[in-house]
Amino acid sequence: MRVITQQTLGGPEVLTVVDAPEPQPLPTEVLVRVKAIGLNPLEARLRAGEFPLIGPPPFVLGWDISGVVGEAPQTWRFRPGDEVFGMPLFPRAAGAYAEVVSAPALHLVRKPTSLSHVEASALPIVGLTAWQGLVDLAGVTEGDRVLVHGGGGGVGHVAIQIAKARGAHVVATASGSKREFVEGCGADEVIDYTAVDFTEAVRDINVVLDTIGGDTAERSLDVLRPGGHLVTAVVEEDAQLAAKYEAAGMRFSGIAVDPDPVALRGLVELVEQGRLRVHVQETFPFERVADAHRLLDSGHLQGKLVLTV
Repeated sequence: MRVITQQTLGGPEVLTVVDAPEPQPLPTEVLVRVKAIGLNPLEARLRAGEFPLIGPPPFVLGWDISGVVGEAPQTWRFRPGDEVFGMPLFPRAAGAYAEVVSAPALHLVRKPTSLSHVEASALPIVGLTAWQGLVDLAGVTEGDRVLVHGGGGGVGHVAIQIAKARGAHVVATASGSKREFVEGCGADEVIDYTAVDFTEAVRDINVVLDTIGGDTAERSLDVLRPGGHLVTAVVEEDAQLAAKYEAAGMRFSGIAVDPDPVALRGLVELVEQGRLRVHVQETFPFERVADAHRLLDSGHLQGKLVLTV
């Protein structure tokens, strides 16, 4: 099979397509013949060496996959030919930038027919991050007012739809060029952060989901109502900021996404109900991974990028 690997840290040019032996599935694992691979900003940061989540190179990046089960020798969950998708092993290395991936069966779910492999591969990390933040951590429910920072991005555009499906009133920050897209995802209000300070434009928020970072989390304290909850997908731990929120009578949570078949099936249910769609800005063939990472590095994406195998 072919894999995309890197021998050194650096820019997109360090990513190289090479031949490698197919992995052998362990008990409870399945062999997935990959059709599409979702790309995430995290992978660009790992490629560049911004933090050592999976150790030093050489390594194979990637987690989000959609494909067809090729072998399932010691698990009852799937059979050869089943179409599946998921985010196996995160945050451990899954080696998903590959034509074949061995993955724990528990970390995968069946792909609904209403999703293409491209769309399915784009969903796991962003969908699970949004679900675990809004549903599992914050318990968003009908009537809540939810502020999503970065509503046009991968996590953000899915989070808007999840919050709307749970009956919330959703406010999203986004650049003016993404207003129509974000409104199309269901946002009730859109704040152009390039022109307006969100702390002056919105009040009485129950839950803030921060996908931006910087000082966004700290400044969001001003827009929450008493007892409100900030969930950040950028800063997992910040004792000083958490203490500041607690002193103000608010909750502060950092989310580290993990594989969760229950949440994945919840996302599938929303997809099948027509209440959730994942937007893919552009697809790239496997061999053009460096071009895909150059676009990933540029930031300000609308939705997701996907490699096709």
